Amino acid sequence: MPPLPSDAEISRAAEILRAGGLVAFPTETVYGLGANALNEQAVARIFDVKGRPRFDPLIVHIPGREWISRLAAKFPPEAERLAERFWPGPLTLVLPKLPLVPDLVTAGCPTVGLRVPDHPVAQALLRAADLPVAAPSANPFGRISPTTAEHVREQLGAQVDLTLDGGPCRVGVESTVLQLTTAEAILLRPGGTTVEEIEALIGKVTIATTTESGAPTSGLASPGTLSSHYAPLTPLTIWQRVLPSLARGG
Repeated sequence: MPPLPSDAEISRAAEILRAGGLVAFPTETVYGLGANALNEQAVARIFDVKGRPRFDPLIVHIPGREWISRLAAKFPPEAERLAERFWPGPLTLVLPKLPLVPDLVTAGCPTVGLRVPDHPVAQALLRAADLPVAAPSANPFGRISPTTAEHVREQLGAQVDLTLDGGPCRVGVESTVLQLTTAEAILLRPGGTTVEEIEALIGKVTIATTTESGAPTSGLASPGTLSSHYAPLTPLTIWQRVLPSLARGG
């Protein structure tokens, strides 16, 4: 594993974010492509670099729970318990948003997804920038999410202003996304925190259905809810054949 970025590198990355640039950085889940979530021009660059449709919202990474009241209109007791238990960690909470959050971040939806990442580099960057950072996975839209800095450089190259190398990601899949805008907790995307862990804390969770392929008529409630999400470039051939040994075994 490479040495973690120095304080000087973190400071430089924070300056880039404050100036409206893009920084790729590690989290415990995957590498994110970050921009100041309150700067619409910076956020627009995320969509352009990734080739991401604007109906697909972005998750906002925050330094700590003190940012919730600045970005979310409500923080119900269930969300408070989940944040206390699972933050920092791979859980995104979708809450009613305040007007400060640009509609571009939320795909025009009245909600915003917030999480506190559990990685020393991500936490150092967020504290240094003192900003909410919108950050989807740092890869072209529809491709497999990067879990190393090298993956980011291979896929996005010079389109990113700076890539912080924090070694391989520990979890390797995106965060779980849970909507808490009504009395019903709705799982929008499975991920690094299990449904069983969530239900053990707040009770029954409803599983949302996947959105069909193609452009929806309105913004999605969460990233990762289209029927096609991960699309490896390597061709796959499926051979359907019953092995003789299995056939004989019945």
